[in-house]
Amino acid sequence: MSNSLLVVCGPTATGKTEYALKLAKEKNGELVSADSRQIYKYLDIGTGKDLPQNTKYQILNTELGIADKNYSVGYYLVNNVPLWLYDVITPDQRFSAAEYARLARIVINDIWSRGKLPIVVGGTGFYIKALVGGIDTEGIPPNQNLRKKLEDCSTSQLQKTLHSLNPQKLQSMNHSDKNNPRRLVRAIEIEEYKKLQPQTTGLNNSRQITNNVNFIGLNIQREELFKRIDERVEKRVEQGIIDEIKNVLKMGYGWDSPGLYTIGYKEWQPYFEGKETKEAVVQKWKFNEHSYARRQLTWFKKDKRIKWIPAVT
Repeated sequence: MSNSLLVVCGPTATGKTEYALKLAKEKNGELVSADSRQIYKYLDIGTGKDLPQNTKYQILNTELGIADKNYSVGYYLVNNVPLWLYDVITPDQRFSAAEYARLARIVINDIWSRGKLPIVVGGTGFYIKALVGGIDTEGIPPNQNLRKKLEDCSTSQLQKTLHSLNPQKLQSMNHSDKNNPRRLVRAIEIEEYKKLQPQTTGLNNSRQITNNVNFIGLNIQREELFKRIDERVEKRVEQGIIDEIKNVLKMGYGWDSPGLYTIGYKEWQPYFEGKETKEAVVQKWKFNEHSYARRQLTWFKKDKRIKWIPAVT
């Protein structure tokens, strides 16, 4: 069991967590989330955490040797199985794949130390790549001062800043990343770091997890997938996504917060500003989830290590 790792991946709405929980029961495992939306505190309904009532988050920063107070690392018990790396940061914090990989490795080493199997589960392909394959910029740490300086910049301002540092980098980004403030800030952070330390390669290859990793991908027919997504969106509306957003805004977080810029939240800004109907917002949310699922499939289909199985019904 020691030093083995299982990855359960695939597009949204395929039942990955449910399947991973079943495997954890069978194989004496614990789950490690790889979801770039579920890392945010207070954003529960829109991200689909679906946690059991009365379950409490066990924060273990001290026990894990994590001194950085920007992170809250711990787990929820779901069907008596620990589920790690939900609720790591607040909605106004930025969080990179490199930061995810560092925290996930700490958790995975802890799980191994207790003789259990870590099961990484989620649909954020870049998080999984950073964890099991490494990324060139992983060794470049977050620059909190720079992030603070850039937090009030518009998307166009961030694009101009990145263009001034490395126009080729901006040009190479896909449409989604070019218009994602979090991705732009990280790209600027990397370019600024490279200016100060031009010889850096960033990646510490010794920290990659490459051996004894097995991949399982869940997938279903496109038509059924979109139907599931639509039903799940409707369910989240019924569960109270509007009230959840109201509460988050009352806490002082704005629409420019990275957490509220994610799918399931950003679509609601025009509704709260009186510019869109609820029905129009829900429809746009569904379309955005469809597009996200297509991007996830494109990403994961490139990885030949993944063994594909039918999604949980």
